[in-house]
Amino acid sequence: MEIPRATSAIPTPAPNEDLALVLTGGGARGAYQVGVLRYMARRFPELNVPVLCGVSAGAINAAHLAQHHGSFAQAVEELVSLWLELTPEQIFRVDAASLLNQIGAWGLRLLSGGRAGDPRVQGLVDTAPLGEFLTSALAPVRGRLTGIDYNLHRGTLKALSIGTTSYTTGQSVVWVHGREIEGWERPMRRGVQTKIGLKHVMASAALPLFFPAVRIGREWYGDGGIRLAAPLSPALHLGARRILAISNQHGATQEEADRPLTRGYPPPAQVLGVLMNSVFLDVIDQDVARLERLNRILNKLPEEEREEFRPIDLLVLRPSQDLGRLSAAYEPRLPGAFRFLTRGLGTKETESPDVLSMVMFQHDYLNRLIELGEEDAAAREDEIGAFLARGAEESVRARAS
Repeated sequence: MEIPRATSAIPTPAPNEDLALVLTGGGARGAYQVGVLRYMARRFPELNVPVLCGVSAGAINAAHLAQHHGSFAQAVEELVSLWLELTPEQIFRVDAASLLNQIGAWGLRLLSGGRAGDPRVQGLVDTAPLGEFLTSALAPVRGRLTGIDYNLHRGTLKALSIGTTSYTTGQSVVWVHGREIEGWERPMRRGVQTKIGLKHVMASAALPLFFPAVRIGREWYGDGGIRLAAPLSPALHLGARRILAISNQHGATQEEADRPLTRGYPPPAQVLGVLMNSVFLDVIDQDVARLERLNRILNKLPEEEREEFRPIDLLVLRPSQDLGRLSAAYEPRLPGAFRFLTRGLGTKETESPDVLSMVMFQHDYLNRLIELGEEDAAAREDEIGAFLARGAEESVRARAS
């Protein structure tokens, strides 16, 4: 399929000091975000996003953008290249021996009742290759992403936030690296100022059960989407008044939502898919709905009665197709041992193997997601341009006053 290309670049009205980009989770589905960003970067080459917020796969994308020394457009193009280089072997070990070793350790622990001396299990797959890939891609210095400080110093970046979940305490922990910012505390969630490094990104991207947790300090952390019930909140804490959020979940019609995906008793893959969707994909829709309701209430109030609250300009971009259904067409080309494992979970027994779509780091599937992201962004180009223009108009009015 031919990807729509921008015929001419559109100058982005500047400045965009209050603009935040929120990138959600979803494993391999993160490639869709990259496609959206690619079209935006080509069509609006002067665009700069000072606040970047990422969770799970979105954390990898956000960290790369915050770390890159070039322009936003240059950072996005390099990010596209990185995703197009990916194969399952660069994320986790997919050889039969490694997979059998991991699964065998899990089975032995379950059957033995967790006796002392049993093998310690940390994930269904070994993600050492992912650590090596991100080390090469992000080029940390002694574990730290020093490019963030460079961009903070030159003024192109205000803050980067990376969401994680502490398995040790059960809290949602958002790590924040920025200028003129403060941490925050809420029940079961907090924002912590730090110098973000490779470990924070690896922890945020650690899919529960599949990927092992990552130790930071005295605690063990996993995927940030598990407990982050309000994925837009870090952007608000960091001062954003306009939020561009890229979801990895298709906005299904009621007819699509009512359509059965399996026949008979649901296989484990279907149950896991529903669970993963509730953790990584559904929460953004719930948070968007809350924010839109609050905006409607605030817009009915005179400004002097709003106290510290203010309406937030929000634009959400999402796939025009079900990425789970799409992944089924590419499943036959997965590495043999890994394909055997996923079929054992029942991925062939559901029409939309959502859990498979999150771990399918297959080149052809990722390439299709990037293409789809570009196509969807092109279809909403006028809406995106109007959103960016509104921010510039508000900045001009603010300076004039």
